[in-house]
Amino acid sequence: MSAQLDQREGQCHCGGVRFRATLSEGLDTVRRCTCSYCRMRGAVVVSAETGGVEILQGADLLTRYRFNTSVAQHFFCSRCGIYTHHQRRSNPDQYGVNVACLDGLSPFDFAEVPVVDGVNHPNDTGGSSRLAGMLRFVPAR
Repeated sequence: MSAQLDQREGQCHCGGVRFRATLSEGLDTVRRCTCSYCRMRGAVVVSAETGGVEILQGADLLTRYRFNTSVAQHFFCSRCGIYTHHQRRSNPDQYGVNVACLDGLSPFDFAEVPVVDGVNHPNDTGGSSRLAGMLRFVPAR
């Protein structure tokens, strides 16, 4: 394993689901997406490889949602409704992990978050992943 691997624990809002994520490249994979589901969900995510998300508690509370091609699997707590992670469509060998669920982290810890073009998904266009823009957080003074 790479020296850059980073293990973090996290949970849903009610604490019913607890998990450990081994992040592929630490927080360097932070991103958002413009696809219809991600726009509505609004989560900032980081990447973990397959097997890199271990459910420590509450596996029975996790509910899975699939749409469109049904390749991506989005997991959320059936009690509080919080999205914890998803298996990616563009790379089913990776998970996106909700930064807001990771202990001690917040989406507002990132001054800039790259936003990938999920409307023109690489699996639909035959191209590569494209940057749609940057999301910036500027704290009030």
